[in-house]
Amino acid sequence: MFPRLEWRTVLKALAGFLVGLAIWIFLTPAYDKFIAAGAEKVIRAFEKPKVTRLQMAEDKNVTVDRADFDPRSKRPAIPIRDLTFNIVLLTALFAASKRPFSDRNILGFVISLALLAVSHIFGAVVEVMSIYVAKLGMWSTVHYSDLERNVWGVLNHFYRLVLMYAIAFALWWIFRGPDTAPVKEAAPAAARRKKKKR
Repeated sequence: MFPRLEWRTVLKALAGFLVGLAIWIFLTPAYDKFIAAGAEKVIRAFEKPKVTRLQMAEDKNVTVDRADFDPRSKRPAIPIRDLTFNIVLLTALFAASKRPFSDRNILGFVISLALLAVSHIFGAVVEVMSIYVAKLGMWSTVHYSDLERNVWGVLNHFYRLVLMYAIAFALWWIFRGPDTAPVKEAAPAAARRKKKKR
């Protein structure tokens, strides 16, 4: 069950949100490089020849380059940070737990972060492919079919509008720490058993 909305829960969620926001802002430059490197490896694993390069630019965006692009053409760029801010939501959800510092909750949070990183690499791959299939003019038309444009375009919008949030909630739901509610419900049952013994 979702935690009951009481002031302690709200304060813990707010504290978790602020901590998550600080972590996200502070670690974004290094984390963006990690996600870009992972996405590049995934894309190149399916390319023949391997031509995609994802590199950090001075404006902190990731530049999408290919060895077969015209050297004179402008390189598109993507802000990886736009794909990763659900870290803040995940942190807030785990912080709102009845026992946020329990071993199980902390372990669940760490596992969730690792899985969330995988989803961020997936999101970056989808973002790059959506550029390839639809945003490079004639090059996109020549190299990709209408079906590919539709698939990658829908995936990109679906990730940004739905999956980013759904993944964070799903990971929290699966790996969240213990709730104290069942303990409270078990107390009357224990009292009834004592009465029977008498």
